[in-house]
Amino acid sequence: MGAKGLPVTAIISATTLLLINLGLLWLMMAAPVGRRTITVRRAFKARPERIWDAVYPKGIAANWHPSVLSTGISEGNSNRVDLAYRYPDRKGRPIRRTLEISDAIEDPIGRYTYRSRVVEDSVLDADFWKNYQEQRTVTAASDGADLTVEQTDIYRGLAYLIFRYFSLRREVRALEGYLATGDAKSTGWLFEHPLVQVALGIVSTLLLWSFFGFTPSGLILSTLLTVVIVLHEFGHMAAYRAFGHKHARMIFIPLLGGIAIGGRPYNSRFEVATCAVMGPGMSAFLVPMVIALHGSVSKALHHQVYNGPILLFLLILGAFNLLNLLPMYRFDGGQVLRQIFRSRNALMAGSFGVTLVILWIGYRVGLSSTALVAALAVFTLMSLIGFGSVKPKDSLDEMSAGERMMTTFGLYSAVAIHGYAIIFACDRLFPLH
Repeated sequence: MGAKGLPVTAIISATTLLLINLGLLWLMMAAPVGRRTITVRRAFKARPERIWDAVYPKGIAANWHPSVLSTGISEGNSNRVDLAYRYPDRKGRPIRRTLEISDAIEDPIGRYTYRSRVVEDSVLDADFWKNYQEQRTVTAASDGADLTVEQTDIYRGLAYLIFRYFSLRREVRALEGYLATGDAKSTGWLFEHPLVQVALGIVSTLLLWSFFGFTPSGLILSTLLTVVIVLHEFGHMAAYRAFGHKHARMIFIPLLGGIAIGGRPYNSRFEVATCAVMGPGMSAFLVPMVIALHGSVSKALHHQVYNGPILLFLLILGAFNLLNLLPMYRFDGGQVLRQIFRSRNALMAGSFGVTLVILWIGYRVGLSSTALVAALAVFTLMSLIGFGSVKPKDSLDEMSAGERMMTTFGLYSAVAIHGYAIIFACDRLFPLH
């Protein structure tokens, strides 16, 4: 047993799981992947000219894809093409992008190719596209034609590299349907289908089970953790919907947990902070309810049978959300603090305040000084790592004084409530003898 009765095995399992999550987060968001080229090839039973008309931005069927509203040659520059997409920008308007076309070749023997790069984007800063280039080649074959798409860019973290690869595959599948039927339909993201997400949630639960031991108690722990993750992401999704994101959704990633995705870019710093804090914020509303349920059950016969799972749920709910409130770059706490505090000194002071409260909670429930110092060292190291981020073209709307006050109150309230949940559960699950 650890200090104040905390099981050593539980601490080791939780620490191992946390370190794995931090490592995966670094790999997906910060690892220096460098310059990489994504290549997708597909053979079509269609004439090369018809495929070229669809994939060439100046082609007569260039707006075949359901996500493209329109295409057209830029005024005053025949080498540039303006595209409008169905996806909304921060104000709800169609996203617009300008491509510069070079090395376009239309070979009479059936080989067509061009290169392009993005020179203007209505949503993203120009630096996002400075290393990006794309080449598409259509080559005649005996029974049709082959299409090769190559996208080259410099990546930080694997997440966007993987996203682009599957986006290309999705586009090619849609093109296949268009060439076969003449009707352009989006193939959709199979990965985002609700049944697939339920299956991934089950897989995640089973993987987590291995960390807590293949016992009935371990399965209860892993199931409760999965439920807590889902509730946390529902909080983010509720905030997205409140700000008008019509297509907010959740994606389950085994071991990494869940990710809530909005339907458009953020419009203001208040929106960023609120959507971040509502993950742990909505879960905080459950804390008094669970404590009240524990009080009611304690008066019933055989209450020990039910109090254990209730207190475990409360402990996991508090611990998971409190960790997400740490002032680290990709955590909810870091996202909120960067919007509230605009100066470096104020941000450091706010981060120190949150960290100090969380460390005190760890000390209060029995974690040793060595464990707390080691945890602080790990979090400090992770905070120093620069994670890749997408810079918007236009600055987000600043917070008003009232919005800043509400967001600050929400952040520190969430820290306090989840901290109390941990202390309440630990004092009853692991009482001093």
